[in-house]
Amino acid sequence: MSAKDCILVVDDNPDSLRFLVDTLEAEGMTVLIARSGEATLELLGEAAPDLILMDAIMPGISGLETTRQIKRNPPTAHIPVIFLTGLNEPEHVVAALGTGGVDYVRKPIVIDELLARIRVHLANARTTYRSRLALGLAGRSLVALDETCALTWCTPQVETLFVALDPEWTPDRGTLPHALVGPARQLIADLSQPLATTRIEVRGLEIELALLETDRPGETLIRITEVQEDGKIALLQKHNGLTRREAEVLLWVSYGKTNRTISEILGISPRTVNKHLEQVFRKLGVETRAAATAIAVRYLSD
Repeated sequence: MSAKDCILVVDDNPDSLRFLVDTLEAEGMTVLIARSGEATLELLGEAAPDLILMDAIMPGISGLETTRQIKRNPPTAHIPVIFLTGLNEPEHVVAALGTGGVDYVRKPIVIDELLARIRVHLANARTTYRSRLALGLAGRSLVALDETCALTWCTPQVETLFVALDPEWTPDRGTLPHALVGPARQLIADLSQPLATTRIEVRGLEIELALLETDRPGETLIRITEVQEDGKIALLQKHNGLTRREAEVLLWVSYGKTNRTISEILGISPRTVNKHLEQVFRKLGVETRAAATAIAVRYLSD
């Protein structure tokens, strides 16, 4: 484990806290502590641990309810939660995992087992985070919703768009802007059409929602974008004699997108994107993406 790993330990028992803190610090980790569910939620408003060790049974807000609230909040939903409890009945395990926890460790704790589980879940969390960060850096305007249409996570591009649609929207709501909830529910209701799309107008902006495929059970992935490209596409067609699809490809190339990203945006294969791009190069009399981009930018800025 890295010295940068930060673990939040939540337990109302001072002896358990001291034992866990000493153990984790001996492994070179930074340790934060909270002695109640209320304190945990307050702390998470100021700090972002890499993993949480959560006592399932506590006075006040229980560990189970605290975890539900953590998972409903997009900024904290990605943090893996491992439950620590002396309860052994299967229904307690099911209840704990049903809140969004990733694992369940019974007391008395076997340290080597706990550390091994922490290592696994830290690695999994980093892989998931890198994947979502890559989506954000690639310019993908994506949201993930659960079965109730609650917001699980979204890329930074979508957050910017959501604020434009609803200036009072914040990520900690755990929901889409109100105007998008109905259209999103309609898409989720008909999963027989995995590439279904719908368009609505909100605050003068035309918004497209497109259902995407995902391999995660209980998760629906939707691309949400502002439709503002038609005029630019028509302009590129007019000046360069391109087909509409060729103009679409050129526009996204001018935005710096890769063939794979363009294929996902337009719903065609990367190979088809490449064929269109070959025609674009031929019609523009260029040989490189940079040269094609320069021409596109010149016409779009006139």
